[in-house]
Amino acid sequence: MSFASKRKFGAAAAVIGVSGIIAALAASAGGSPSRAAALPVPHPTVGTVNDYAQVSASETPPTQAQCASVGRRCFNPASTRAAYNLSPLYQQGLDGSGMTIAIVDSYGSDTIAHDLHVYNQTWGLPPMCGEEGVTCSAGMPTFSQLSLQGSPATKAPPSSSNGTGQEDKSAWALEVSLDVETAHAIAPGANILLVHTPTAETLGVQGFPQMMAAEDYVVQHHLAQVISQSFASAEDAFGSAQSLQNLRYAFQHAAANGVTVLGSSGDGGSANTKKTPVGQGGSTIPVPTVEWPASDPLVTGVGGTYLCTDATATNGRIVDSVNPPVNCQNNPGQAEVGWIDSGGGFSHVFAKPTFQSTLPAGSTFTGSMRGVPDIALQASARTGALVYITLPNDGNSGLICPGGAPCSTGWYDIGGTSLSCPQWAGLVAIAAQSKGHGLGPINQALYTLAANPTTYANDFFDVTVGNNQADPSVTGYTASPGWDPVTGLGTPNAANLIPDLVAAVG
Repeated sequence: MSFASKRKFGAAAAVIGVSGIIAALAASAGGSPSRAAALPVPHPTVGTVNDYAQVSASETPPTQAQCASVGRRCFNPASTRAAYNLSPLYQQGLDGSGMTIAIVDSYGSDTIAHDLHVYNQTWGLPPMCGEEGVTCSAGMPTFSQLSLQGSPATKAPPSSSNGTGQEDKSAWALEVSLDVETAHAIAPGANILLVHTPTAETLGVQGFPQMMAAEDYVVQHHLAQVISQSFASAEDAFGSAQSLQNLRYAFQHAAANGVTVLGSSGDGGSANTKKTPVGQGGSTIPVPTVEWPASDPLVTGVGGTYLCTDATATNGRIVDSVNPPVNCQNNPGQAEVGWIDSGGGFSHVFAKPTFQSTLPAGSTFTGSMRGVPDIALQASARTGALVYITLPNDGNSGLICPGGAPCSTGWYDIGGTSLSCPQWAGLVAIAAQSKGHGLGPINQALYTLAANPTTYANDFFDVTVGNNQADPSVTGYTASPGWDPVTGLGTPNAANLIPDLVAAVG
């Protein structure tokens, strides 16, 4: 999950190292208008947040009036599809059919089969073989789970535990619902394989090795054409650059096997947390750095935006001028604004790859190191997506809402680059269907298309306003024409980009 920042949440929290990328739920009215609150997932401790709330406590999704009452515009599959021009692809029969998206998360979710069913029934999406209450039939997309290293119950350890200090496992269930439901919303014909590991990340000491081993298994056994990673850690948080390099083998094998790998760029803006090694105090400091895996040249890094279009629209990209969140009000007429927490900047490990040597006019690329992100999509919880989840009502081992009480089952408005990444994975699955096989690494193709002024104007929505200085003590970056360290090349005009991407991939 990736976050606006890395924080501690009530008694359920623990000091853990890497992002698992969810940003926020609908916040209380007193919340900051420019920041998304974070959920309790494994992160280092930097403070406390109690500025989040679910929007509905039933299977009935909230109205836009309910969302607006807490300063949100809540997007559903139809309005997100309208914002990124997907309808022409669906009309051509392109929906990801025959392709598989592997989604990698810690722990998994005990209720995802049920939650997926509620989500699909609510929005009229095609059912999946493997969701609760569905009879499988020929041609139906499948939802399945893979647990290679054991599958512990998604329940937090007791407060008296002397174990590794891992935080509430059930909190990852919200990440699972976000990833699975929104990927299916974009590519309703694609299969989804939920890959879960029994550990959260602790800066490469634990978590990352297991996740990379699981991804490599998926690649080597040809189980998916696309991998979505909603987890990340600051490059500088690893013990050494070599310890990070030692984890890249899964991406190298993915490239050789025609598998596209995407990674959330993080929710710390230009600042990320550097944590002292386990056993050395666990202190954390914000540093100007980017997050890996998104910084890896073999991975397509996905940043985020405020999506300022009409969340009730189902046909076309209509700027919302009636009741937009404050960040959109501050930029009237803009369909998208760079998200304050969109992870971006320049790598301290990887040199500038050749695919970033030619950029669109006006790009703000500086230096000789890899720039992050490559592309973007909606990410702010202020203009986030509705996700359904069943939560356990077991006190501190569940998700704690403002006031200290456990959150309950229902609908949440969620953001973060955990939202942008699985939706982009859905777009890649659609492209792979059109191609007839996996695309492999797509960065060279994306930048080649963007280098042509005509193609760039047709295929991308260039996000030119906003910044990602999430931490006032760390210099941020400003969105600009062309590529920038907030939104990369911009967001997709899918109906134009997907066929051009298919043609451009070698």
